[in-house]
Amino acid sequence: MKKELEKTYNPNIESKIYKNWLEKKYFHADADESRQPYTIMMPPANITGVLHVGHSLTFTIQDSLIRFKRMQGYNTLWMPGTDHASISTEVKIVDALNAEGINKRDIGREKFLERAWAWKEKYGGTIVSQLKLMGVSCDWDRERFTMDDGLSNAVLTTFIHLYKKNYIYRGEKLINWCPYCRTTISDSEVEYEEKDGYLYYFKYPIEGGGYIEFATTRPETILGDTAVAVNPDDERYANLIGKLAIIPVIGRKIPIIADSYVDKEFGSGAVKITPAHDPNDYEVGERHKLERISVMTDDGRMNENAGKYQNQTSKDCRKNVIRDFDELGLYIKKESIKHNVGTHERCHTIIEPLIKLQWFVKMADLAKPALEVYNSGKLRIFPARFGKVYAHWLENIRDWCVSRQLWWGHRIPAYYCKSCGEVFVGLEAPDVCDKCGHTEFRQEEDTLDTWFSSALWPFSTLGWPEKTKELEYFYPTSVLVTGHEILFPWVIRMVFSGLELMGDTPFKDVMLNGIVRDDQGRKMSKSLNNGVDPIQVIEQYGADALRLMLVTGNALDNDTRFYWSRLENARNFLNKLWNATRFVMMNMDSETNCANSSDFSDSSKGAVTDKWILSRANTIGREVTNRMDNYDLGMAAQMAYDFIWDEFCDWYIEIVKPRLYNKEDPTRLSALWTLKKVLIIGLKLLHPFVPFITEEIFTTIQDSEETIMFSNWIEFDPSLQYPEEEKLAGLFQQAIKGIRAARLEMSVDPSKKINAKLVSDDERIRGFFESIRKSFVMMAGASTFEIFVLSARKSGDIVNENDVPVIIDGATVYISLDETVDREKELERLNREKKKIESELSRCEVKLNNPGFLSKAPEKLVSEEREKLRKYNYMLTKINDRIAAATV
Repeated sequence: MKKELEKTYNPNIESKIYKNWLEKKYFHADADESRQPYTIMMPPANITGVLHVGHSLTFTIQDSLIRFKRMQGYNTLWMPGTDHASISTEVKIVDALNAEGINKRDIGREKFLERAWAWKEKYGGTIVSQLKLMGVSCDWDRERFTMDDGLSNAVLTTFIHLYKKNYIYRGEKLINWCPYCRTTISDSEVEYEEKDGYLYYFKYPIEGGGYIEFATTRPETILGDTAVAVNPDDERYANLIGKLAIIPVIGRKIPIIADSYVDKEFGSGAVKITPAHDPNDYEVGERHKLERISVMTDDGRMNENAGKYQNQTSKDCRKNVIRDFDELGLYIKKESIKHNVGTHERCHTIIEPLIKLQWFVKMADLAKPALEVYNSGKLRIFPARFGKVYAHWLENIRDWCVSRQLWWGHRIPAYYCKSCGEVFVGLEAPDVCDKCGHTEFRQEEDTLDTWFSSALWPFSTLGWPEKTKELEYFYPTSVLVTGHEILFPWVIRMVFSGLELMGDTPFKDVMLNGIVRDDQGRKMSKSLNNGVDPIQVIEQYGADALRLMLVTGNALDNDTRFYWSRLENARNFLNKLWNATRFVMMNMDSETNCANSSDFSDSSKGAVTDKWILSRANTIGREVTNRMDNYDLGMAAQMAYDFIWDEFCDWYIEIVKPRLYNKEDPTRLSALWTLKKVLIIGLKLLHPFVPFITEEIFTTIQDSEETIMFSNWIEFDPSLQYPEEEKLAGLFQQAIKGIRAARLEMSVDPSKKINAKLVSDDERIRGFFESIRKSFVMMAGASTFEIFVLSARKSGDIVNENDVPVIIDGATVYISLDETVDREKELERLNREKKKIESELSRCEVKLNNPGFLSKAPEKLVSEEREKLRKYNYMLTKINDRIAAATV
């Protein structure tokens, strides 16, 4: 043994270990045709961001997959990077300028960008440094930023490519507008908040006489109305369709139209249509070829189309419109309602739908191949239910607005002739205008949507549009891991971009994880003050404990709840693993350190319990591997956790203690060899989830490998399967658990010794319990332990009237106490046990009476169920006998 573990586990070791990993460049990967690549692209974190528990879960999953595949021998690349996050970054810089009394327009674009780059240098690495605290094993040598020169070139190249193929155009459409940031924003950046509001009722005069009543939540947009719509099946308004209504405050005449969009039950059943300020109204307007009249400025005030209300804020305009209608007798009432209001997720300003001249990507043709790769199975999505969401979005996709009225970002490579306005798209402005011969041009002021650049992430980071060896080797990547909330804004866009520009999907699989909620199931938010700072958690508990808590037992398609109690349990587990290792190492002195001893590597020479734990480790290794391969990391981690805590620490270590304490025991070295081998197997199974503690223990307990990171993953070995030994060890566990349960139910003091007897006609069972007599006595809290053959003697010669039975398959263990047993309590216990056995028996019978199970299930599984049926029938017979005897 080259070193010893400290007496107590301290997560402070994590920083030292991570520094060593970085220095030795364990995370770095180069193209190597002799090895199979496994690639994950880290979702680029915003440079404005800090680590939150949602990040912690996503990065733990990615790191676990990378470490798992690295140990399997793959050439793993986990590409890290950050996103320039145009809107959120610009908001922060604008806020900083405002605090200094400076308007960004006053300093100009160049000075503003100088500020932006300085801000990026100062704060852009915050989340990266925090990720390192989590132990993420990405290739930091390859870290990229979405505005690096190479990536920026990829963005401009893509824009030009799509423009030349007529996929990009410039036109006027309804977009989401943020009056504070003065820019368009994507649908994914709109947050809908439930707010208290009012539904206002008005009526418009009808040309020729009469009125039509309608309701709206936004009276100020009345000034942009170009129609009133009713449902074509609404008999109340059938005679009004085709007539003209009059907007009294501005005198505009607008048609009354019929459209099935209108809900007859909402409000009055008639709806004002404002195509320039509502997405649903916009669609109605397109169908009926209505005029689109915008009545608002970029900063949220009323424009010249609002008539006498020009320059008023929307709030003041609303108040004045209501007043004016009321004076005309055309305002009816208002009702209190709760409704969802769209706000900008960055600055929380209420979003205003506006008609704007913007750049768009045509999506219909680009969406088709992205849908095809999913329908054909070439692209797999986990959990599968999100595949339907993916398909639905692509089947109903709309053109993508990619222009943003921002300075921080990739400036659109479009140039306008200053003379005739002709548009040219290219990396540089042309020398001369093809249309008018003018030689002066101005570049488009707008920048591209951040998602435009991040859509290229899987291949731009590998050097595209250049044909690099990394691109050829690592693309397409293996799996994308990200939150399900960005399936549309990011995942789908990466897929169609990869197919269009690379001719292949950017990844084979997509794994979508849920969000981390608080212990009450609520989404974490500042308003609820229920957020958890993962950095503080790491400082107190360590990254391993946080990672283990987040991943264990978490089903693939569920959100995760953050429980402080589970965090404590995770830390307790790490302490248990540490202490168990110290116990093993303390028994391995220079004479008994059998780490590489071939004398004990033949497990067939080991004791029954040695074979049992080796067989269980072999099986668990296979199960964990299968779960990892299918992205069921929560169950994989739970299986490894349960195996180490329960089977290895609580059972095997306790069982072998008598052998370890007796240096004359001929099986002692076999026990030590098994302890060490199984512990190392457990460390490997745990390493993807808790990398720090497993590295520290692994490098301490053995000398042949310098890191667990490149140690071979566990492969299933059929020669290490010992079903008979597993069954016998299971009987031992049943017996000890049964004894402990009986003592507890009968309120027997834990320190009080019992007398135990085992009665069985099965020679194997008797021989096994004889071989572990000392372990049984110790773990059962017995002073004596006798073993009998039932058929050789009368039952009354063995069992006393007050003996309490614990029935196991093929045997009965009786425990004797000095005091008289409370018969009523004993009968209650026996009947509870009987109920459990009957439940298991019924489950087996249902399965075995199901023709579908018998015809489709593997023969091995059917045989196992038949064996369980036999076992439970045996146990039911025995317990009925005891109940009958106890009632005499």
